[in-house]
Amino acid sequence: MSKKSGFIQEFKKFILRGNVMDMAVGVIVGGAFTAIVTSLNQDILTPILAIFGGTDFSNLYVKLGNGDTAPVLMYGNFITAVINFLITAFVIFCLVKFINKLGDTLHHREEAPAVPTTKKCPFCKSEIAIDATRCPHCTSQLDK
Repeated sequence: MSKKSGFIQEFKKFILRGNVMDMAVGVIVGGAFTAIVTSLNQDILTPILAIFGGTDFSNLYVKLGNGDTAPVLMYGNFITAVINFLITAFVIFCLVKFINKLGDTLHHREEAPAVPTTKKCPFCKSEIAIDATRCPHCTSQLDK
């Protein structure tokens, strides 16, 4: 029984990690986003394309055989799915590009120059601590 509870504890630890939860939220939001893009394509873009092209892709098919039970190849639905994919990819690309640009703008603040921690010895030109009173390399007495 302890092996089983150890396995369950390990699974619990895995499932509650931040990356898994972030991924789950991303999948859920992605599903909702896909529904929006599909609606954009089917309800707005396809009718507009039908005006210019005179064709509604969802009605394109080829009947493979004769009779009522003959299989039907719905290639118009495939074309619609490809258009959905391209639109989704384009919108996601634009969103990622916008978010990256926004992040670069927010993180690109002018940083104050770092306070120097070393200085050069005026005699031997080696790097020494800024608060040194004597050079450790040439043992020269330094001015304050």
